[in-house]
Amino acid sequence: MLNITRFNPLEDALDNLFRGLPVWLPNPERHAAAPTQFRMDVTENDKEYQVLADLPGVKKEDINITINGNEVAVSAEVKHEKVVKNDETVLRAERYYGTIQRAFSLGQEVDEATAQAKFNDGVLELTLPKKTVAAAKRLAVH
Repeated sequence: MLNITRFNPLEDALDNLFRGLPVWLPNPERHAAAPTQFRMDVTENDKEYQVLADLPGVKKEDINITINGNEVAVSAEVKHEKVVKNDETVLRAERYYGTIQRAFSLGQEVDEATAQAKFNDGVLELTLPKKTVAAAKRLAVH
């Protein structure tokens, strides 16, 4: 069975307009914007949350972690040195630098005092123990 698509004359006109542009015009794929976030996995068990975050090209002293109740924020500064010689022309520049960050909420408050962070081979590992929740106290009415 064939899919039916609605004819859009504006789309065809735009395609025709850009079809003849020279290849020397800036290509957005060639100069990609720096990502502001990073990839991460968050898992949990009865006692703690585990976070694995990919931070390639980051040094551990450039990582900041903030915990406030059940809110966790991770930011890092990606730095790289430009090494361009006088007789060279940059044809492609895809490496980025700047601040990357993520903030997320967890289902339960984190015990900041026993939380741990490790950074090895570009992967940040957070172990975030859950705060023990006191059982509800029942009050007698007099």
